[in-house]
Amino acid sequence: MSQFSRTWWGQKFIAALEEFTDPGRLSRGRSYAKNDKVKSFEIVDGIVTAKVRGSVNPYYGVYKEPLYTTTIEFQPISAAKWTAAIALIASKASLISRLLLNEIPDDIENSFKTLKINLLPHSRKDFDAECSCPDWENPCKHIAGVYYLVAAELDRDPFLLFELRGLSRDDLHKELAKSPLGQALSAELLLEQRSPESQSSYYTRPQTASVEAIAGLRDFWHGAKRLPQTMEPLPETLVSGIPVKKQGDFPAFWNRDNSFIEAMETLYEQVRNKGPL
Repeated sequence: MSQFSRTWWGQKFIAALEEFTDPGRLSRGRSYAKNDKVKSFEIVDGIVTAKVRGSVNPYYGVYKEPLYTTTIEFQPISAAKWTAAIALIASKASLISRLLLNEIPDDIENSFKTLKINLLPHSRKDFDAECSCPDWENPCKHIAGVYYLVAAELDRDPFLLFELRGLSRDDLHKELAKSPLGQALSAELLLEQRSPESQSSYYTRPQTASVEAIAGLRDFWHGAKRLPQTMEPLPETLVSGIPVKKQGDFPAFWNRDNSFIEAMETLYEQVRNKGPL
């Protein structure tokens, strides 16, 4: 079921729900999400609200297609726990660097376990879900369908994980930028984002230079010094790849199912191993 999403955080969200939810009901919800049964869907202040089409069933006296209201409200993490989590992130370069590049580290859940914090839902206590349909089971197929739409939103914006738990992307970046590591990384990112400066010319202007007289062609071709017989190899230059990594795993122009960053890393590795032509 988790293959409904393309990114690991979207898949992890569905996989987390599968741990404590009836797989059959989640499966029905997946078909609702894929077959345009959800008429409207929005997330405001961590609350998910959707209008979901119901089913016509004359046996129960339903002759006209109903429209049910579904809401999912996630339990926010307390301010004190967020302060501890931000301090933990700021102390680890592997976490803070990826978050400032708008990426979610793969091991962030494991890092948060030491603080007894989880971004992904681990039980029904992590959120409240309600639907106006007559099905008394929770989740009903309408709620389950909205679960998959939340996973799809996580594909587009992984920082929705933080917002659903009470911390916006801007507030997270502001707090991380206050730490020593955050200040250094933010300064580097600001340099990358500088606006281009206007120039009077975009090519080198030719200049006249005096040329010394040459006695003969032999002196011209051989010169005063003998050319070196061997050449020292150039030092290996490592490129940080920040402009590429800032695009994220699935930028707007990337229509494939695989990660854009992984594809570029493979390409760079092939070019590096091939060496100069």
